[in-house]
Amino acid sequence: MQNRLRAERARGDLEVLSRAGLDLDDFIGEATSTLRTAVPWEAACVGTHDPATMMLTSARKYGALTANNEHDSLFGLIEYGSQEETSFHALARSDVRAIGMHASAAVDSDRSERMNRLLRPIYGFADEARLVFRDSAAAWGCIALFRGSDDAYFDVEEVDYLGSLSEAFARGVRSGMLTRLAEAPALSGTSYGPAVVIIGADDEIAQISLGAEERLAELNTTVHSGDPLGFISALVAAARRMRSMPDAPLPRARVRTATGTWLVLHASPLAGRDGAAGEVVVTIEEARPPEIVTLVVAAFGLTARERDVTRLVLQGVETKEIASTLHVSAYTVQDHLKSVFDKAGVRSRRELISRVYFDQYVPRMNAEVGPSGWFA
Repeated sequence: MQNRLRAERARGDLEVLSRAGLDLDDFIGEATSTLRTAVPWEAACVGTHDPATMMLTSARKYGALTANNEHDSLFGLIEYGSQEETSFHALARSDVRAIGMHASAAVDSDRSERMNRLLRPIYGFADEARLVFRDSAAAWGCIALFRGSDDAYFDVEEVDYLGSLSEAFARGVRSGMLTRLAEAPALSGTSYGPAVVIIGADDEIAQISLGAEERLAELNTTVHSGDPLGFISALVAAARRMRSMPDAPLPRARVRTATGTWLVLHASPLAGRDGAAGEVVVTIEEARPPEIVTLVVAAFGLTARERDVTRLVLQGVETKEIASTLHVSAYTVQDHLKSVFDKAGVRSRRELISRVYFDQYVPRMNAEVGPSGWFA
């Protein structure tokens, strides 16, 4: 790297940002700008992901990418429809934290569909570096950095430096997600139950259910300088891949919108009576508490034993029984609980349970139940 002092200053600034309790947008914007002082880039794209499935849940674009949204869907189709070892999905399931398309020996950029179909011919980028935001528990997102000049490839030292920032980015994204959990969700108006969008073989919307446009508008708040259908296309591509992977689970993603609502998106491939394939049905519905518990608890950054204690607390188990179950003393359980409370920003079991389960549900408890069996 050309300036080690600048790189170390950026590392320190990123550590501070990751612990500052910033909103998700503020953290990602500040962190991406700070990173640029150490590892220059022409354009950058940051995605957050559902740590259970690595499906895209929000996207932000910077630099030369912000003025061009028309190819976002193609990105999603390539990213989740190909089998490249440098896809975010593949990197998150490996031990690799950062790669450079030219700097990493195990990567052949000339065989990359992403480079050959999108980055080189459409955007004019000559190189890409990728960093996974990973902590000890999960991967929370990724950043892709781009350069346009052939004589300015990311070098090995820069890629190694990016890898060293993985935990700081993960911490900041986790913390940013929790700041949204503390906000009171906006209550939506009319509810039509689950929204259904059918994507045709031509990758365009073929059919849409009543109320689905409202849900797509909510998803638009999670995509900055981009097309909300860009990460719908990621689900579509993953669903189509299922035909060659019959044991693969249905692609799904838990998404937190700017209004404070948790949504769950599912995608499944369709086949006509004549055997024609290519269409995909995407279902969007409000998440039930059990669907977000593991995600919220993981975002607290707990140790394995703290997660065990939290799981039992959420089941209503008392301290003595927790101690017996985990084969530790009641004093040890109390120590773990104190740490859990500190990380979750609460002061009691009741507040912890409320924070995990009810931040978006309690305001609706007096509401009517709609035809879908959920709050109207």
